[in-house]
Amino acid sequence: MDSFSDIGFFALLVKEGSMAATAQELGLTPPAVSKRLAQIEKRLGVRLLQRTTRQISLTPEGETYLN
Repeated sequence: MDSFSDIGFFALLVKEGSMAATAQELGLTPPAVSKRLAQIEKRLGVRLLQRTTRQISLTPEGETYLN
């Protein structure tokens, strides 16, 4: 997973639309996907996604990071 860039990982997460779908695509567990996202957000100092139990959505900072 480390060889996959943070922006590539984030773009896939947004495309897939869920932690579970991203985990399945990458052959990981949903907690591993969540942990990687948390690490990226911590490093950047911003929240990239709003998360609920049913969906994820981009924050304004997430939109900027994606583009």
